[in-house]
Amino acid sequence: MSYLAAVCQLTTTMDVEASLREAEALVGRAAGVGAKLVALPENVSYMGTEEQKLALAEPLEGPTFARLGALAKKHGIWLLGGTLPEKIEGQKKAYNTSTLWAPDGRRVAAYRKIHLFDVELGEGATHKESSSVEAGVRPVLAETDVGRIGMTVCYDLRFPRLYRALVEKGAEILTVPAAFTVPTGRDHWEVLLRARAIESQCFVLAPGQFGKNTPTRQTFGRSMIIDPWGTVLATAPDKVGIAFAEIDLSRLESLRKNLPCLTHDRPLEASMVETF
Repeated sequence: MSYLAAVCQLTTTMDVEASLREAEALVGRAAGVGAKLVALPENVSYMGTEEQKLALAEPLEGPTFARLGALAKKHGIWLLGGTLPEKIEGQKKAYNTSTLWAPDGRRVAAYRKIHLFDVELGEGATHKESSSVEAGVRPVLAETDVGRIGMTVCYDLRFPRLYRALVEKGAEILTVPAAFTVPTGRDHWEVLLRARAIESQCFVLAPGQFGKNTPTRQTFGRSMIIDPWGTVLATAPDKVGIAFAEIDLSRLESLRKNLPCLTHDRPLEASMVETF
């Protein structure tokens, strides 16, 4: 089975309505040229202060999540809805939640980001995501008619055990909606994406934020689609836009048959390491 997929690259700002309209326009363009699976980046509706992000948090049944479902239904596509802040009843923090929507508008999966970005890198890349976000605890795999999709978010990319768990459950496509910083994106984004594709023998869809999101926040962009061999099939240029590529699951099946490294894996634990 093969079909066209698209990753949308946005410059989300503090203007929620403008940001969502831009996302909707890109999804419409992607669907208009035949994309069957379209992916949006992390923080699709808002990038700004942590306080305002928390104020925007809503339950999975809330209006912004529903707007993504309506968008998928309008265009008859599978839509990876980037991430939105999901309200946690009785708590001050929110989940950073990625949702997957079917062509009929149903929400078929929701993944809450597990690994939170708490770093001090300089170059405008000092962040403490855990100040406003509660970490998720469960990996998520979605069974769809476009493939088995393992859902991750941004900083998760640095933790290969998550991806191995998804592959062991049958993942064929890995999604990585992101808002990578410029210094980490410059040196690590493509390398990590290709590594996850190669070691998992999966397609990777990585839609990202690009440009000056706020006066103090700039993101790297270079949204990509990568095949199970680690070949970059498509890269978005440094602007708002879309990258397209064919997803050919028969290529994945052939590669896994000819290079069956996933069946050769021998799980090891730190307790097994001999030290001298």
